[in-house]
Amino acid sequence: MLSLLHIENIAVIECADITFDRGFNVLTGETGAGKSIVIDAISAILGQRAYRDMIRTGTAKASVRAVFTGVPKLAWFEENGVEYDEETIIQREIYLDGKNICRVNGSLVTVSILNKLGIQLINIHGQHDSASLFDEDNHLQFLDDFARNEDLRAAYAEQYSAVAKLRREIDRMSMDEGEKLRRMETLKYQIEEIEKAQLQAGEDEELEARRKLLQNSEKIANGLNDAVENLYGGEDTDGAATLLSIAERALARIAKYSEDISSLHEKVADMMYQVQDVAEIARDVRDDLSYSADELERIEARLDVIHKLRRKYGATCADILEYLEKAKRELDEIEFADDHMERLKKKLQQAEKSAWDAALALRKNRRETAQLLSERILTELAQLDMPRVQFACNFTELELTGNGADAVAFYMSANVGEALKPMSKVASGGELARIMLAMKNVLAEQDKVNTLIFDEVDTGVSGRAAQKVAEKLKSVARTKQVLCVTHLPQLAAMGDTHLLIAKGEREGRTYTTVTPLDKEGRKRELARIIGGANITETTLKSAEEMLSR
Repeated sequence: MLSLLHIENIAVIECADITFDRGFNVLTGETGAGKSIVIDAISAILGQRAYRDMIRTGTAKASVRAVFTGVPKLAWFEENGVEYDEETIIQREIYLDGKNICRVNGSLVTVSILNKLGIQLINIHGQHDSASLFDEDNHLQFLDDFARNEDLRAAYAEQYSAVAKLRREIDRMSMDEGEKLRRMETLKYQIEEIEKAQLQAGEDEELEARRKLLQNSEKIANGLNDAVENLYGGEDTDGAATLLSIAERALARIAKYSEDISSLHEKVADMMYQVQDVAEIARDVRDDLSYSADELERIEARLDVIHKLRRKYGATCADILEYLEKAKRELDEIEFADDHMERLKKKLQQAEKSAWDAALALRKNRRETAQLLSERILTELAQLDMPRVQFACNFTELELTGNGADAVAFYMSANVGEALKPMSKVASGGELARIMLAMKNVLAEQDKVNTLIFDEVDTGVSGRAAQKVAEKLKSVARTKQVLCVTHLPQLAAMGDTHLLIAKGEREGRTYTTVTPLDKEGRKRELARIIGGANITETTLKSAEEMLSR
C-alpha cells in the first residue's frame, strides 16, 4: 500500500506531503490544479519515464519519495541485492542534465530495475487505457493476461523459434543455379588463395616481433655490449659483478663478529649471485644475436602476403583461418545443397508439427479462458448498469506466428437486437469507460498488485452510470487500495479519504497544494463539483445528502 508521497519541485508543486490510507482515496480539484502532476510523481517512483520539463522552473532538480507499507517479500529484492523491508522507501531525483538517481531502501538502482519493482506495487489505469481497448492488436494480450498462460506461451515460443530458424536457413540456401555457380567460384578462389599461403595461427605476430628485432639489431647489439661490459668489467674498469664479489669477500671475513654484519653479508651475497646470473644471460643473448639482411627481406615478403590476405579476410592470421573454415563449410553446403536441403525440410516438418501441437494447446487454453473472461466481464458490466450488453471474444485462426496461431478481437453489442460488432465501432465514450473498468477489475482479480490508480477513467460517464462506477470502485477498494482522480461528485462522495488539489499564486509564482478534507471540507468540494464556482445552499444540501448516503 502507498502510504506517503513526498514531492519536491515537480511542475507547480514546490513541496507537498500526501498521506494515503487504505480503501478508496479520491483526488479532486479544478481543471489545471495539478492532479495529473501527482500521478506523474507516482509514475516517476515506479520507474516510468520522467522528463526534464517536470522540474519546477528555477530549480536544478526534482525529487519524489514514497513509502510503501505491507510490501510482500518479492523475489525482486534478492535478485537485485536490495535489503527487504515490509516498509519500503523509494526515492528518485531528476536533474536538468537528464541524470536520474534512484534508491530503494537506500540502495542505488537503475530506472529500468526500479520499473520492475514498480509494476509489482502499483497499477495505473488512465484515459489512454480506453484507447488501447479499441486497438485489436492488444486484445490477445488482454486475454493472455487473464489466462495467465505464461508456461504455454513460453513452450510455444521455443518451438516457433526453431521453426523460424530452419525457415531462415532454407531461404538462405534457396538460390538459382547461376547464383549458385557464381558463389561456388568465388569460394573456391578464396579457399585456394588462403591455403596457398599456408598460414599458421599467430604467425603474423611472431614475424612482426622478429622484424622489429632485426630492424633494431645494431642498437640492441650496442646496448648488450655496454650492459655486459658494465656487469663483467672491461680492460680498464671493474664491472658490477667484480665489485660485488670484492664487497662480499670483505664482509665474509668479519661476518662472524656481528649478527647485523652477517645479515648484511647475506644480502650482498644474494645481490652478487643475481648480478652474475644477469651478466651471463646478457652475454649469451649478445653472443646469440645474429643479423641477416636476407632474413629481414624474407620476413618483409611474408608479411606482405599476410597483409594482402588480412585486407580481404580478417585482421589476424587466426581470423583468416577461421574465414577459411567458414568458406569450406559454405562450399560444402552448396555442393551438397540438395541433400542438405532435404534434411532441412524434414527437420522443418518435425519442428512445424511440434510448433502446431504447442499452438493448438495454447488455442485450447485461450478459447476456454475467453468464455470465462466474457462471463466475468458481463457480470461486471451488469453491476455497472449495462445488463443488456453482449460481449464475446472473436477468434480468427492463422498460420503460425510469433504469438501463436490465433488473432482475437473483442466484439460487443450495446443494444438489444444489435449484432455483435468490433468494440471500436459500437461503444460510446461512457460505455467504453465502463467496459474498461469492468475489464481492469476482472484482470485485477488475477493480479497480486495491492494498489490501483484510476486517473480520470470516468470521462463521459454521468448520472446513474456514474453512481454504478462509483459503487464498483468502492467495491474494489474493499480488497485493494484504490486512488482515483475524478471530476464526478458520485465518485468523490464514495471516498474513504478525500484529497483536494488546489492551485494558487504567491509572490508572482504558481503553487499547488494537496489538502486532506474533513467532512465540512468535503461538503464544500462536492458542492463545487456539482454547481461550479457558484456554491449555493442548494448545492451544499445536495452534497451533504450525497455524503450521508
